[in-house]
Amino acid sequence: MLVKTYGSALIGVSAQIITVEVNIDKGVGYHLVGLPDNAIKESSFRISAALKNCGYKFPGKKITVNMAPADMRKEGSAYDLTIAIGILAASDQINSENLDKYLIMGELSLDGSLQPLKGVLPIAIKAREEGFKGFILPKSNAQEAAIVNNLEVLAADNINQVIDFFDKKTELERVEFDTRKAFFDNLNDFPFDFSEVKGQENVKRGLEIAASGGHNILMIGPPGSGKTMLAKRIPSILPPLSLQEALETTKIHSVAGKLGTKSSLMTARPFRNPHHTVSDVALVGGGSYPQPGEISLAHNGVLFLDEMPEFKRQVLEVMRQPLEDREVTISRAKFTITYPSSFMLVASMNPSPSGFFADDPNNTSSTNEIQRYMNKISGPLLDRIDIHIEVVPVNFDDLSDKRKGEPSIEIRKRVIKAREIQNERFKELKDIHYNAQMPPKQMEKYCQLDDKSFQLLKTAMEKLNLSARAYDRILRVARTIADLDASENIQTGHIAEAIQYRSLDREGFFNN
Repeated sequence: MLVKTYGSALIGVSAQIITVEVNIDKGVGYHLVGLPDNAIKESSFRISAALKNCGYKFPGKKITVNMAPADMRKEGSAYDLTIAIGILAASDQINSENLDKYLIMGELSLDGSLQPLKGVLPIAIKAREEGFKGFILPKSNAQEAAIVNNLEVLAADNINQVIDFFDKKTELERVEFDTRKAFFDNLNDFPFDFSEVKGQENVKRGLEIAASGGHNILMIGPPGSGKTMLAKRIPSILPPLSLQEALETTKIHSVAGKLGTKSSLMTARPFRNPHHTVSDVALVGGGSYPQPGEISLAHNGVLFLDEMPEFKRQVLEVMRQPLEDREVTISRAKFTITYPSSFMLVASMNPSPSGFFADDPNNTSSTNEIQRYMNKISGPLLDRIDIHIEVVPVNFDDLSDKRKGEPSIEIRKRVIKAREIQNERFKELKDIHYNAQMPPKQMEKYCQLDDKSFQLLKTAMEKLNLSARAYDRILRVARTIADLDASENIQTGHIAEAIQYRSLDREGFFNN
């Protein structure tokens, strides 16, 4: 007897329906075809033990299982339940009447219980697109799948419940998603707040500008000056995730298996902080079966590179294209996958190998040593960082001040107002939402300068020997500063402040 059940395979952050055809005929043997990986090939042992422990038989006949389309590689153990139900139906042990109405996924334990799987959200979206009535999956993943409306999400703890459901002996638990409780009520929950930061007003200002325009930022300062502490608080001043952004971010984390079984929809912008020993594949994504890397896990959030010069140069250089294109493409012989990677890069570094500025009495590094240290970060990569800002240690008076600093919620209000101006400005453009993404044509339109501002910028460009890309960065940052001031035009003061955020371009910086 031939029976068809349905599962799904992940391709990047999307899914494709997999038809599992099970045919049972006279003879002996178990044949699994359709380019399965080792985890799927081992499924026969898990299925056999699970069925026996649940009171059912693994047929002693010729069983042929085809996973179509047969020319696409399938991986993972999530097809256990799909295949097991197909075998039971093909051997007339359960009713096969409604199998074509449901997508079925889940890994089987030997006792028949169901283990969680990865990539549930994109699979549920695909199930709805393909017109399936419902999605049967492990209970631990049900909340994530329930985000998708117009799809019955049916949760099961073990295979017995699924069998009883198709035999119409009982109903599976239908899981609903409460958008307000799970999303909107948690948008302002952050573990860190800028009110806890003493002093550093100039750095806070730089971070506010960076958050307002989506600009990349590099903080330069000695150990203990608060660079990491400041970076960890950046998500608290970024605008709240929109529902669309939350879905995009959740899909990536779901595919990577980073979401957890108790989570559903992500409500906070991601903050990724990879160690400096990270490989280029771990950072940008890839592998035999490509997975999203840190830059994609930071999509719609912050990627923090602490002690940037300690990262391998090759690792840093592979970020150059994703920083420009806001997506990363991974190519293999038979397929190409594109992961989104629109993130805000926040990096920190010491000003010298000894950790101190050149004019600090504690500095033991020569000018040449400092220059070699700085050269670990290439010029093209530095050009892609809009704001360079110095972070100096907090003095005793600020450190001992009992008054709290300005809370994140107040800074966030100003950031949101600036972003609203930018959203209105770019509403006609697809995939352009803030100033850091502004293409050259829009820069000509929205970054026009008066004569005084133009002369100031021209002088700075000539004296600092800035590149064309640095020129663009200054204009974009100046446009953001003007938006924070609710100014329609860029003023001289806005240009002057933006120029100050190119510290590493200043002549004599290494000898200051």
